[in-house]
Amino acid sequence: VQLQASGGGLVEPGGSLRLLCAASGSIISINIMGWYRQAPGKQRELVATINNGRRTNYADSVKDRFTISRDNAKNTVYLQMNSLKPEDTAVYYCYAEVLAVGAMSFRDYWAQGTQVTVSS
Repeated sequence: VQLQASGGGLVEPGGSLRLLCAASGSIISINIMGWYRQAPGKQRELVATINNGRRTNYADSVKDRFTISRDNAKNTVYLQMNSLKPEDTAVYYCYAEVLAVGAMSFRDYWAQGTQVTVSS
């Protein structure tokens, strides 16, 4: 199982970016998918999660600005980020709880990070 994230970049304050993370491989089922982020000198923090029933959870700092969604047919999770602020600058990491072929239980898989920089 592999996760591949994309969509990061440089954007001005107030701008928007859309992150995408696709899971591939011998996947039976995916439970929760989500995004964390880590800014320089800070701990990794939860940004948003979505379960396979599309129930969502957001950090207070991104509520009403970010929207997480998923396409179960494509094993893909999206993070639409609007009204971006300089404090949103971080490396964003995608993860998924996956039941893989041959596995006895779900386990977390992580994608490589994608840099988001909000600056004028």
